[in-house]
Amino acid sequence: MLFQKNIEPRCAYCARGAQMGEDKILCGKRGVVSPGGSCRGFKYDPLKRVPAVPAQPDFSKLKDEDFRL
Repeated sequence: MLFQKNIEPRCAYCARGAQMGEDKILCGKRGVVSPGGSCRGFKYDPLKRVPAVPAQPDFSKLKDEDFRL
């Protein structure tokens, strides 16, 4: 789910932060911080969050009999 109620606060997807590089976030409140950090001023921005890649199903264990009606 993209819009969960209990999002773990991280500077990487905070509305107040701006990406400076792979390992730096420029925060309007705290300055340069790490992407894994957080503060009480966290505001969630769903457009900055990259969801995890869903697991690929393993069809190798299925047989032709599984697809017959």
